Formats: sequence, structure tokens, C-alpha cells
Amino acid sequence: MVEIIAIVGPTATGKTALSLEVAELLGGPDQVEIISADAMQLYRGMDIGTAKVPVGQRRGIAHHQIDVLDVTENASVAAYQKAARADLEGIRERGKIPLVVGGSGLYVSGLLDELDFPGTDPAIREELEEIHARDGLEPLVQELVDKDPTSAARIDLRNPRRVIRALEVVRLTGRSFTPVFPRHTSHYDGVRMFGLRREDALLDQSINERAEHMFAGGLIEETRGLLARGLREGQTARRATGYAQAIAVIDGEMSQAEAIESVGLATRQLARRQRKWFRRDKRITWLDVADARDIPRLAAQIAAAVCF
Repeated sequence: MVEIIAIVGPTATGKTALSLEVAELLGGPDQVEIISADAMQLYRGMDIGTAKVPVGQRRGIAHHQIDVLDVTENASVAAYQKAARADLEGIRERGKIPLVVGGSGLYVSGLLDELDFPGTDPAIREELEEIHARDGLEPLVQELVDKDPTSAARIDLRNPRRVIRALEVVRLTGRSFTPVFPRHTSHYDGVRMFGLRREDALLDQSINERAEHMFAGGLIEETRGLLARGLREGQTARRATGYAQAIAVIDGEMSQAEAIESVGLATRQLARRQRKWFRRDKRITWLDVADARDIPRLAAQIAAAVCF
């Protein structure tokens, strides 16, 4: 039997449902624990907009890296890597199988691949954030252009978080903060990766339906509660697809119908980026899914493939 299993792929393809079926087939809670690789499911209270599986529907299977951050905290791949690898090692020490599930490609790679991240320095970060608060983004962009033109040409210079992070690395290390995509070199032995994919028309339909269900299921109300807990102050959480649009509805900047359309569009674009990311990884065995009826068959297929 393999030591680590990963189920990856674009959003709205059925990864969560498949992971629970696979876990059951491999022995359930006594044999399998799940590690989420979804950047937004890290946040407590962000349930509806992230399609987070409720605790009562997890079939008793332990889930890690879900509900570990407050909405005021910033998510980072480096912090996730450290915490998720500790979870993975703990699962293996308990004699169980780690099942990694998610569509955030960089988080999957951060956990499973040989991928190193520059360190952080709270003092440097605080200084840069003070400059941004006092003088705006322009002086930070100019400093990045002067000190690290390669990074400045590649990152979104309208995004304060990315500009500040790039400058933090440059000031801390003296080296360029040039994003490097992982080369899919496994950090662990015995990893077996499976990817879910759907035809574009089916995937788009599922995404559009999910957007409608989120708002019908209480996304606006959930967002109001999160705003009371500091969502507006969260640099990462407030930009999450679904919550950004819900805030716009609450602020009167967008109608609910416009918000649903915006969420659908943003999620479809995300799915295309996720597919492109995972398509580069030759380790992945791809499985085609049309609808929920395919899940038991695909789960059996994965279970048979990893039990040898």
C-alpha cells in the first residue's frame, strides 16, 4: 500500500465527496486521516463560501488544516507547509494513511514537493506595512522596481500583499523574490496522486449552481457574522471569492444577482488556472467525472490502485 495519497484538481469536481469514499474503503477513521490543501478552508467560520464539509458529514474521519486561522490572520504557503507536514508526520506515526485533498496547487506542492520558502521578519514586515499605510503603495513599488526588477516584472504590482512580501524577502536576504514554480519533485516517498477532471460545460454548470446555492444557503448572513469578527481587516480572507462579493452586496455596491454572476465568473477562471497548474504534473493519474454517480466507482478504482 502507498504511504500517502493525494486527490487534486479544479474546484467543483467532487474531490471532497471522493476523498470520503476513498477513506471509507481504506478502513475509515481507524486507517485514514485527511489533510486539506485548500487555502480558504483554513479560516474559521468561512464555511458556505468555501464549500467546507460540515463536521457531522465527515464520517468520523479526522480532518487537518481546516479551521485553523481567524479571518484577521494572513494565510501563507510557508506557514501551511510547516503545519501540514507536522500533521502528515503525526498521521504516519499513528500508523494511518495521510490523504491530501485540495485544489490549491501551490499548497499541494508546498506540502508534497521539494519546495523551499524564504523566511520572514516581523520587523521588516511591520515597517513596510507602515510605509504603505502612510504613503500608499507607490514608494514600495518603486523600491521593488529598483532592487528587484525581475520580481517587479512578474508579480501584480497592484497587490499590496505581494509587493510587501517581495520587498520583505529582498530586504531580508538580499536576493530576488522571483516566483519559481515547483518542478514536481516529491519530498516524500510513496506518494500516489489522482486528479479529477470534468468537461468544461459540466464543470461550468456545477460552478454556476454552486454560486447560486451559496447565496441561497446563507452566504450573506455568514459574511455579516464574519465582518463582526474582523473580516474587513483580514488581508487574505476578505478577498476570497464569494466573500468579496458578499461584502459588496452588504455595502450596497452590488446586487445579489450581480454577486452570483461575479462569483461564477471568478470561480470558472480559478478552475481553468487550477487545471493548468495540475496538468503540468506528470505524476497525476487523471480520472474523469461527470456527476456524483461516478464517485463510488472512482473511489473503488483508487482503492484498488493503492492497495497492492
